[in-house]
Amino acid sequence: MLLSITSWWQELQSFEKILWTIAVLFSFLFLLQTLISLFAGDADHASGHSDSYVDHDNGIGYQFFTIKNMIAFFTMFGWVALAATSGGQSKITAILSGLVSGSIIVVLMAVLLKNVSRLKYNGVMQIKNAISQTGTTYLFIPAKRSGTGKVHIKVQGTLHELPAMTDDETDIPTGKLIRVKNIVNDRILLVTVAENTLY
Repeated sequence: MLLSITSWWQELQSFEKILWTIAVLFSFLFLLQTLISLFAGDADHASGHSDSYVDHDNGIGYQFFTIKNMIAFFTMFGWVALAATSGGQSKITAILSGLVSGSIIVVLMAVLLKNVSRLKYNGVMQIKNAISQTGTTYLFIPAKRSGTGKVHIKVQGTLHELPAMTDDETDIPTGKLIRVKNIVNDRILLVTVAENTLY
């Protein structure tokens, strides 16, 4: 069998050898990439409290020039160009067919990932929704914004542990009921002791 493969390879023209190399190499990389994504890509490696929140984030634009896209492009390019060559098409036609097919697969991936990202974004906590909500101090909060503590607070129906500061004249001790007045730097809650808050 090895001899037959060797003979088949030697009979190929240089152009066909290049296409076969591209197709097989990038197909292997595509398979490897898929397996890695399935078993590790979606895992959450963050430790501790990993609540994510976004305030004025409109998401990251889709990037075309990535390793994933390159692998997908050349995988499709290789096989389509090979098919065109096997069908008796000229080298130029085969290359053009491969380029078009590779570009189409990258665009389809762009549309798919954009829609997936939009779904993920919609489910992320919006920190601005914490304004006017009440919670309790988890780590004491130093007075007059001299440091950052943490609070436990329910936002969008889920309990979160978030960083917090205060303008109060005295420290807010652990376990104290607080109310969120505003957001600092789009990521830190500005809180006050709840019973001191005027409605």
